[in-house]
Amino acid sequence: MPPQSEATPPAQIAVRQDREAQVISVAGHLDLDTVGPLDEALQRAASEGPHPVVIDLSGTDFADSSAVNVLLRAYSTLGTGLRLVAPSPFLQRLFTLTGLDGVLPLYPSVPKAVGADA
Repeated sequence: MPPQSEATPPAQIAVRQDREAQVISVAGHLDLDTVGPLDEALQRAASEGPHPVVIDLSGTDFADSSAVNVLLRAYSTLGTGLRLVAPSPFLQRLFTLTGLDGVLPLYPSVPKAVGADA
C-alpha cells in the first residue's frame, strides 16, 4: 500500500498514437482517488472505434481494486484490443493473485503490444 500523505498525487496519464494503436502511459498510484483520468482515457479510446489500446503500466507502482475494475470494464468493451504492458512487480503480483494474468493480455513492451495480432 502506498504511504499515506496528505493527498495521493494524481496518476500521470499520457496518450499518444503508435501506428494503429493508441498508447496510454500511466505513472504513479492508481486508486479510487486517482484512477478517474485513466477511466476517461479508456472511454474516449473505446468511443473512437476499433483499434488496439495499449496501456503502458511500467511507471505504475500501485493499484487497488478500483483500478482493477477500470481495467476489467475496458477489457469487456475492447476485448483483445486492450493490451497491458510491463506491469510493475506489484501489479504483476496483483494480476497473478487475482487470476487476471490469465484474462488480461499482458506484453513485455509497447512495441510487442502494438505489433501483436488481436
